[in-house]
Order: sequence, then structure tokens, then C-alpha cells
Amino acid sequence: MNIEAFRKYCLDKKGVTEEFPFDETTLVFKVMGKIFALTDLESEFSINLKCDPEKAIELREKYSAVKPGYHMNKQHWNTITFDGSISDELIYSWVDNSYLLVVNKLTRAKKVALANLP
Repeated sequence: MNIEAFRKYCLDKKGVTEEFPFDETTLVFKVMGKIFALTDLESEFSINLKCDPEKAIELREKYSAVKPGYHMNKQHWNTITFDGSISDELIYSWVDNSYLLVVNKLTRAKKVALANLP
């Protein structure tokens, strides 16, 4: 996977926008205004994804490319480095999980608005 494939995958999800809220190199993906993924465009390709705390620990123990979220709440976020040790399919499933964790925490009004998007 490369940055463009990751970007396209995120943007293809319903209600997703991309922004640079922190600086001009940190690309952030939000669903209905809430962050579910981000990456730095200047450093080695890695992504931060939201994760269930118990699952986050399990993934860190199983995969050396998965670390506690860099500059994020380490309980709820993982940083995944693209070193070839994890399949794209598995990473896409983690992106899906991150997206759904955020969607499930949206307010009722935002969930309705998301459901009504084309």
C-alpha cells in the first residue's frame, strides 16, 4: 500500500473529509468531523488508527510494525508502519474498524446526517 491507495480508501468511505488541522504535513481523515485516521506526508509512511484498547494491545504484541499511537492517546490509537510485514487487506480492515469505532460514537443527529448522505 502507498499513501495514494490509503488516501483513496479513506475518502471512498461515506462522510469522510481530509484536512490539515495541525500543520501542512499531517493529513487527517475525519468522518462527520471526527478523526479516524491520519498520516504524516513527510516522514516514513505510517498511519495512526483508532482501535479498541484491548485489541490495540493485542495487535502491538502480535505485530512489530504496530506501536502505540504517536502523538495520540496511546490507549485508543495505534501507529502502523508500512514495512511489508502486514498485508494491505489486514490494514484496510483496521481502517474499517477505526472508521466504525468513530461512527458508532457519533451523536444521533450526526448518524442520521451520515445515513442521508449520497
